Amino acid sequence: MKGSEPWWPQELGQPSTSGGQNGMRYAFFPDKQRLLVETDGKLATYDSGDHRISGVSQSNGRAPSFTTQDGDVNVNDLKVVD
Repeated sequence: MKGSEPWWPQELGQPSTSGGQNGMRYAFFPDKQRLLVETDGKLATYDSGDHRISGVSQSNGRAPSFTTQDGDVNVNDLKVVD
């Protein structure tokens, strides 16, 4: 169902940035230090630490990299949280 309902958990509040491309979407919550990434219907939550995420870049079949104040960070370099 497509609508105005957000796809992330309500307790995270509003993301400072969100978007998606190529079957992947993301939302970044700086106050909670959380990055949510959904790929092909599977949701993963990452600890963003001190990173301030402002965008994403993705190349063919590789894990997405996120633009931060310190340069690009690969999603695989972030810690997964439950």
